[in-house]
Amino acid sequence: MNHTPDNETVAGNESPLDPQEAAALLDQTTQQARRKFQPNPPMLNVFRGFVVLIAFGGLWLSVRGQHPYTGPKPWAIAVAYGLVGIVIAWSTRALRRSGAGVSGPAQRARSIGMGVLLTGWVLVYVFEGAFYKSGAHIIYGIYPATAPFLIVGLAAAAWAAGRQDWPLTATCLGVAIVAAFAALTGPVYCWLIMGIGLCLAMLGNAAFGFRQLRHSVVRP
Repeated sequence: MNHTPDNETVAGNESPLDPQEAAALLDQTTQQARRKFQPNPPMLNVFRGFVVLIAFGGLWLSVRGQHPYTGPKPWAIAVAYGLVGIVIAWSTRALRRSGAGVSGPAQRARSIGMGVLLTGWVLVYVFEGAFYKSGAHIIYGIYPATAPFLIVGLAAAAWAAGRQDWPLTATCLGVAIVAAFAALTGPVYCWLIMGIGLCLAMLGNAAFGFRQLRHSVVRP
């Protein structure tokens, strides 16, 4: 009478994974997937940090010493938009990779959330047009430097909190706080404060991401 031993696998004489080993393998696979499909990789945040520092630093240099204040020089605006374009391209690629294979309610909720944030960003600048139409020339200083980050930062913090993404929540809330403080420094120095504050926020988020990756690698 033939029978198959309970503790043998079909391939050979090795025992199957016990529950602890199976759980460890599943956790390792999950961590590897997170590193591969992370929508906000740490290196991207490091790059973002230096981009905002260079972009806002250039805008500040272009307005430093202006009496009366007339707004950033065209070369500084061109550099800022060029750097932002590179960040958007990298961010879009990271988002696409992180969303690969994701479907259903989770994907729809993510798309809706991103759409709302992008719409809010655009509407902030639409509102800026109302200032321009009314002759309020302060739009060349405090408002464009701080308002988008204050409004969208708060909205993004609320969205991240709803997803229980606490590092992103803290980063977005920090950005909003920096924007509120920078607005108090006037149309010249608000560019410099925003550059430093945004850089520190991005680097802080990147440091947390690197810490998570390191712990996931050394975890037994």
